[in-house]
Amino acid sequence: MKIIDLTKTLYEGMPVYPGDPEVHITTTHTYDSHSWLLRTLSLGSHTGTHVDAPAHMHENGDNLDDLPAERFMGKSKVVRLQDTFPIERGLFFIEEATLQDAHKITASQPLFVGGNITEALERELLRQGIITYTHLVNLEQLTDEFLFIGLPLKIAQGDGSPIRAIAMINEVDK
Repeated sequence: MKIIDLTKTLYEGMPVYPGDPEVHITTTHTYDSHSWLLRTLSLGSHTGTHVDAPAHMHENGDNLDDLPAERFMGKSKVVRLQDTFPIERGLFFIEEATLQDAHKITASQPLFVGGNITEALERELLRQGIITYTHLVNLEQLTDEFLFIGLPLKIAQGDGSPIRAIAMINEVDK
C-alpha cells in the first residue's frame, strides 16, 4: 500500500484567506521548564488543508459534529471536467471546477468534493449537504482510484477544521 500526503504544512505566518485569523504557533512549555514540549496553536477553522461543513456557508447546515466519521473518507478519484464522473465516489479536481459544473457533479452523487473549486461552486455543494475539501496538494500524483481520508477535529458546532488528508493506493491491485 502506498500513501500520498495531500496536506499543506501549517506554520507560523503562513498565508491565509483575506480577513481570516493569522496562524500563530508559540511555545508554552519547554523541556527545560517542564520536562516536555507544548505549543499553543492559534488559527482559523479554515486554515491550510481543511474540510468545510455545510454550516460554513449556510446558517442551518450541518456542523462537523452532526456528521459521522464515515462521511470524511471513501473511494475517490481525481477527475477532469470532460470525464464521465464515477457514481458515489469522492471527486477531486486539479483544473478549476465552477458553478457551471454543479449539475454534473451533483448528478454523480459524490461522497465529497475537493481540490480546485470556486467559492460559488463550494457554496452550492455545501447547500446540498456535500462536504468540501480545499487547499490540497499532490493531487497530480493520483491517477487511479484511491481511498481518501480527511478526518476533521471533532469540534462542537464546527464549521470546518484543518485536517491531515491522505490518499491510500492499493498497489497490489496494479
